Amino acid sequence: MGLMGYYLIAGIMFIVGLIVSNRLKSKFNEYSQIGLQNGMSGREIAQKMLADNGIYDVTVTSVPGHLSDHYNPEDKTVNLSPDVYEGRSISAAAVAAHECGHAVQHATAYKMLTFRSTIVPIVNISSQLSQWIILAGLGFLIGSASPTILLIGIALFAITTLFTIITLPVEYDASNRALLWLENNNITTPAEHDKAADALKWAARTYVVAAISSVATLLYYILLFMNSRDRH
Repeated sequence: MGLMGYYLIAGIMFIVGLIVSNRLKSKFNEYSQIGLQNGMSGREIAQKMLADNGIYDVTVTSVPGHLSDHYNPEDKTVNLSPDVYEGRSISAAAVAAHECGHAVQHATAYKMLTFRSTIVPIVNISSQLSQWIILAGLGFLIGSASPTILLIGIALFAITTLFTIITLPVEYDASNRALLWLENNNITTPAEHDKAADALKWAARTYVVAAISSVATLLYYILLFMNSRDRH
């Protein structure tokens, strides 16, 4: 097991990630061509979902980009891409409601979101340092570095891996909240609801791929360390 193992894992996950990403873009492009029967825009849907949940301190804004939509808990803003903010399609409704789902999580102190937000500072540091420390620690394989360096790198990478895993329930819960609200408030018809659910399903799968890739890479580093230690 050497660098070829790492390249194999990285290559496989890159291809899988590319397939899922392309499928996601295809779905969103398809559903962006289907207008909502009620004619509401993404901005209107976001504002209504927030109001229906008693949230009045969150601002809905438009940000540049495609699929750049996100909720910022620091300044309490639901940031929607132009296609979603102004759009009156199934895609716009699904994305706007999903991002508001995060705002509802924040307002209700959803535990997984709170935990994820808490570890963001350390994740930012670990994601910047882990690969460099691991690279330096791989000198252990040829006897030019201490195994402790590699272990430190692995520990830092484990933190970023934990973050990708915690992200999964946060994203799925936001989608579930969005779909339930869309259905209960008759924002979408049954046919539109199924398409909105399909779009969010593919969006969630991008996070699943990221988590699996991170876990696989972490396990590779651990096995690499253990096997190399046994040979020394």
